[in-house]
Amino acid sequence: MRSESVVFTVAGMCFGVILGWVIGTQQASQTAAPVAAQAATPATPPAPALAEGRVQSLLVIVENDPSNADARVQLANEYYDAEQFDVAIRWYEEALAINPANADASTDLAVSYYYEGDVDRALTQFEHSLSVDPVHTKTLLNKGMVLAFGRQDIAAAAEAWQQVVDIAPDSPEGQTALRALESMASAEHTGEAATP
Repeated sequence: MRSESVVFTVAGMCFGVILGWVIGTQQASQTAAPVAAQAATPATPPAPALAEGRVQSLLVIVENDPSNADARVQLANEYYDAEQFDVAIRWYEEALAINPANADASTDLAVSYYYEGDVDRALTQFEHSLSVDPVHTKTLLNKGMVLAFGRQDIAAAAEAWQQVVDIAPDSPEGQTALRALESMASAEHTGEAATP
């Protein structure tokens, strides 16, 4: 998937985790909060268009070379970027059947599962990614996001984010994880709530 998509996805998820956590804690203490929460939710921009020419070129490569995992990953990335996660899943799964040691593709597959509503499958796929690369910061950051969003397990999310900060504090993933941790600590410190 495109690098700018990763940054925007991670930043959006991080903002959503923090916003959702704050709104969730407010809803627990106030019944009038749902109206304010709806007003505070940012509009989602439309999905980028699928690059049909690129997809067609990649399909030709895949048809002519059934063992080409990279072309399958590139196809999956095109569909992922166009937010067609169901199709992206197919291509990531095919690529990983050929090369199961691709931690990036495995993590993108996990995120796709999450976007399709399958939290358990996403978390299982993250574990596969971490079995391939135990310090894969992209996996740990996204695992934290899914734990926070999909499971509402802020403590486990914070643990995953802390690992990212410990491994690569100056990386974009490390900085995003640090901001999420600081926001959670700030919310706890101001007395909003310790758990969502």
